Amino acid sequence: MGRYLIARLFQGTLVIFLISIITFIIVRLIPGDPVDLLLGEGQVPITDAQVEAIRRQWGLDRPLWEQYLTWMGKILTGNFGTSIIRTGVPVNRMIWEAVPVTALLNLLALGIAIAVAIPAGIIAGARRNSWFDYLLTGGSTLGIALPNFWLGLMLIVVFGVMLRWLPPFGLRSWQGYILPVVVLATEQMAVLARVMRGAMIEILKQDYIKTAHSKGFSYQAVLLGHGVPNALLPVVTVIGFRIAFLLSGTIIIESVFALPGIGRLLYDSVFRLDYQVAQAIVMVLSILVVVVNLLTDLTYAAIDPRLRLLARSR
Repeated sequence: MGRYLIARLFQGTLVIFLISIITFIIVRLIPGDPVDLLLGEGQVPITDAQVEAIRRQWGLDRPLWEQYLTWMGKILTGNFGTSIIRTGVPVNRMIWEAVPVTALLNLLALGIAIAVAIPAGIIAGARRNSWFDYLLTGGSTLGIALPNFWLGLMLIVVFGVMLRWLPPFGLRSWQGYILPVVVLATEQMAVLARVMRGAMIEILKQDYIKTAHSKGFSYQAVLLGHGVPNALLPVVTVIGFRIAFLLSGTIIIESVFALPGIGRLLYDSVFRLDYQVAQAIVMVLSILVVVVNLLTDLTYAAIDPRLRLLARSR
């Protein structure tokens, strides 16, 4: 198990290193010059010498590889630098101010999705071809097919503009979380419910389930004692992967609902060519996804004795 953990840590570190290179190159390939945006695209009279001085100040006149090494050196010390556009503002502070909104948004969406999808998937799998099974299968297909941004816009129009029950934009009160959480939770519920249903159907076909029935155990005892715990194994893995999708969906949803979270900060940074902020956010999200995947693998190994035996045999 120790070697398995070390191998996964090495893989995670390698992935983060490759992401840092790809992110740095892609951000620098975005058309435009941040110095022009900083100076208001020619609205402020300034000489070429002053422009070059600003480029030297931010290290933009150096070769790309040198800029990357300088950036990585700062990251390894926990310093993401300062914003180019919001001159002098530390990137660390901008990220920490946005983290609570994104964290609460994702935790609520994931928590609601798990609380609804797993029981629904268990019931649908145990009562295959029932009206509830058909309802869940159709509803989950619709939930996966609907684009998040479209669903968000429809909810804004219906509940924010027409009915005026909830605030369509911004975060002036806790009610501002309701619509974006519903949008983010919808797709997660649909995917998790389908996976849970499929896992239950497969588990209930296994011989040990039939053996348990033949020993006289009640249907509920077999279902809850043998079926559900084993069916949860693939669901745990899927939850880990869905967190990555949830974070990427947050970027769009926070922009649609004008929420001051990490996603909207990244969106604004990319369009304003704020290199330091955009690169820092992508790195933070990448590290978070790698850590979540690592924890998912460890959790999977902890609840599945077959993986523990396999790890010991290596």
